[in-house]
Amino acid sequence: MPAYRFEALQADGQVRKGTLEADSARSARGQLRSQGLVPMEVVPIATQGTTAHDLPWWQRPVGSGRSAFSAGERSVWTRQLAGLVGSGLPVERALAALADESGNEKQRHVMAAVRAEVNAGSSLGRALAQFPNEFPAIDRAVIAAGEQGGQLGAVLEHLANELEAQQQLRAKLLAAALYPAIVTLVAIAIVVFLLTSVVPQVAQVFAGSQRQLPLLTRAMLGLSTLLREWGWLILLLLAGGTLALRAALRQQALRLRWDAAWLRLPVIGRLARAYNTARLASTLAMLSAAGVPILKALQAAADTLSNQALRADALEALVQVREGAPLALALSRRERFPGLLAMFARLGEQTGQLPLMLQRAAQQLANDVQRRAMALATVLEPLLIVAMGALVMVIVLAVLMPIMELNQWVR
Repeated sequence: MPAYRFEALQADGQVRKGTLEADSARSARGQLRSQGLVPMEVVPIATQGTTAHDLPWWQRPVGSGRSAFSAGERSVWTRQLAGLVGSGLPVERALAALADESGNEKQRHVMAAVRAEVNAGSSLGRALAQFPNEFPAIDRAVIAAGEQGGQLGAVLEHLANELEAQQQLRAKLLAAALYPAIVTLVAIAIVVFLLTSVVPQVAQVFAGSQRQLPLLTRAMLGLSTLLREWGWLILLLLAGGTLALRAALRQQALRLRWDAAWLRLPVIGRLARAYNTARLASTLAMLSAAGVPILKALQAAADTLSNQALRADALEALVQVREGAPLALALSRRERFPGLLAMFARLGEQTGQLPLMLQRAAQQLANDVQRRAMALATVLEPLLIVAMGALVMVIVLAVLMPIMELNQWVR
């Protein structure tokens, strides 16, 4: 039965909101009246994400583009569902319990619609497929494989572990990049303030002087004039360039060359390559352990890669595997993937423990990403502080040099 979102008046005049399942909107209103409620609005909960996505952006309701589940909330939801299903609770009752406990209205609506699909005879994986914006294809594939194998609870537990591991890796990378980013922004703000507020006062002090100012002071005055008079244009050019670059990167060919060039950078490139490879290996391990065929698993894993060059390599490996090549051989022919991935894949194929070996490869690559990111942040922090101090020192010297020359001239 479809699910409906309702608003109704109680006997005391309070407005009650919620969801219910009924054959039709008329039947839903009848259920509300039988409970002593006066229905004011009964709306079916849309499937396939939200219908607002089909409208032009200016006609969409405010907040319609936001997903009901963030990455962290989806991880928590999967963990809770795994615990309920693993304890023997039927899927529909587990979904109802999670909907009742949720404090997010959009999440309750999504879970009510999924529960309605399950009650109508649909599998959980097929019901989740009605909301592709909320539940990625990887989650649906793993859940569907767990249902087919009769191990839904264990598969959900494994999926929750993988989601939490991905969240922890992203959080550590964000923490490593946060401090350098803050230092950089503070340095830019201080330099702009000094150039637009302090340096111009030097020009006013020495405006009537017939003596020529030092070269450094004149250079700073020129830069100060540029920022004060044309700063708005510089900001517009930067914003326009950023938007133009984002628009250009929507073209597949240009994005492919951009991502390939990004991988060739000395330090950042290795981090990006290891991060994407760890994600590929982790997804492959999770899907193959759930019983998903290797071709379908490799296709889903390739779709998770943010770097288009590595994604193209994964799809080329998929073609070779489809033609009969072993997974390890197909991956070893892609030079952009670290050799560690092909080595562990070969060991897994030889021992018949491919999911385990892929998971170990993912763990080692993730550890390498964390180690390199922390080392890079440790080196960047003092370098940024020294660079900020050097910039401030140059500005201060530009201000003090004409003052010192004036003192010498007076003497």
